[in-house]
Amino acid sequence: MKSTRRLGGSSARSVRDQILIEELRLIHEKNFGVYGVRKMWHAVRRAGWDVGRDQVARLMRIAGIEGVRRGRIPVTTRPAPEPDSRPDLVNRQFKASRANELWVADITYVRTLSGFVYTAFVTDVYSRKIVGWATRSSMKTEALPLEALEQAVMSATNQLDQLIHHSDHGSQYTSIAYNETLTDYGIKPSTGSVGDSYDNALAETVNGLYKTELIYSQPWASLTEVEFATLNWVYRWNNERLHEALEYRTPAEIINMYNQTRVSELTPV
Repeated sequence: MKSTRRLGGSSARSVRDQILIEELRLIHEKNFGVYGVRKMWHAVRRAGWDVGRDQVARLMRIAGIEGVRRGRIPVTTRPAPEPDSRPDLVNRQFKASRANELWVADITYVRTLSGFVYTAFVTDVYSRKIVGWATRSSMKTEALPLEALEQAVMSATNQLDQLIHHSDHGSQYTSIAYNETLTDYGIKPSTGSVGDSYDNALAETVNGLYKTELIYSQPWASLTEVEFATLNWVYRWNNERLHEALEYRTPAEIINMYNQTRVSELTPV
């Protein structure tokens, strides 16, 4: 750890504070300006600085650095015209013991100067990794959620016949095309109760953080602009962002540890 206690003299604290404030600003900017005190403290310690949480909070106040607060999440999926026969295989227990055991999926919208565009995410519950996504000008199944699903399937490195796919009751997820694709890959469909966001809470969380950390940060001109920014945000989410649910590690770190464990289990002694 880098020490902040080595400077001597009466101005040591002020010099140390200025050095740390610049480091905090760089870390905050690198992370889309969204980290609050807890994540900033973990991030600055990961960067090698031996500092306390209270010190980070004090310096953030001095520098005028603060995290963003999440707003309400709009409902974007359209209800299916026919009864949904998919079972609830999750029962609000968004936990998994391995990668590709449980995926959650949802859609959110982005207002641009040229009209609405829509983003669909597929997230692996075990690692919190976004394994598939798509941003399009239409919410049609083939143009949006199915593309995100296909991307997730193509990125998977092991069999999917024990995988559960959980979503809401939106017509995109109850469509014949979507469910035929799930069946083709041996993926089990699941859904919660109608109109209850808690039954797809993790997917709603991903949508909310996407809106808070990226979309609300500026006005957007077009689909192309949103798509490019989303590409960068997903990369950061998977490889750089610290997740409290992962004990302040990244999805990439969780996947690496998981893969190392699998290799050691399969290696003969």
